[in-house]
Amino acid sequence: MSEKKETREKQDTLFVGSLEKGMRVLSAFNEHHTALGLTDLANLTGLDKSAVQRLANTLHKTGYLHKDPESRRYSPALKFLELGNAYLWADPLVQLAMPKLIELGRKLGERVNVARLDGTEIVYIIRIPTQLTAFGAMVAGRRLSALTTSSGRALVSCLDPAARKEAVETWPVRVMTSKTTLDRSKIAQAVEEAAACGYGLTVSENIINEIGIAAPIPSERGRPVATVQCSVSAMRWTVDRVREEIAPHIIEVANSIHLPG
Repeated sequence: MSEKKETREKQDTLFVGSLEKGMRVLSAFNEHHTALGLTDLANLTGLDKSAVQRLANTLHKTGYLHKDPESRRYSPALKFLELGNAYLWADPLVQLAMPKLIELGRKLGERVNVARLDGTEIVYIIRIPTQLTAFGAMVAGRRLSALTTSSGRALVSCLDPAARKEAVETWPVRVMTSKTTLDRSKIAQAVEEAAACGYGLTVSENIINEIGIAAPIPSERGRPVATVQCSVSAMRWTVDRVREEIAPHIIEVANSIHLPG
């Protein structure tokens, strides 16, 4: 545990360390880690194996983790899904945007999403797929580096100049494809273009031959924290056509969603 984290916990008398460790165990599971043994969990969480064993067993007994009787490996159980379900009910943006996203998806005939900014990453909270959409692009909750996504670039472009500069220079970039942009000057240029035209655009940054376009959803306080986003195949669309035929619809729908806060 880092010194900074230890200091924070000591200062916060309401912080429950054991709960934080339990949540660390739950957070170890994702699209790349769907079934984990105790050694795996210890390595991923940084906890010792005896602590992991107690925590995983407790989460198993309370219904959040399934334990395979043969392999002894743990995986998320159905009750785990209730945590995501609770978020979807609690976030007013989901209920506000869902009908509009369904209509937009039907109009465009393409995959549309809503993404929120969480730290230096974007998280997809609504995903309206098409028949050809890969499974990974259908599931809400996926995280990506903000600077490599159309949604992230659209949201960063809405920051004040100093915050925008800091984000471009310091936020991490996770390489997803051979086309992922690592040159910070090119990322800065893309963010400035997003600020000028009102939407972010990416090509092959996270999936080869995918064009992403996203427009920020304005909030009542003037700082957008979400976007309406669309992903299309570069085999069927050109960037110019995306700008002409999709951008106006994305911006229109984003501006029609009145996000509180």
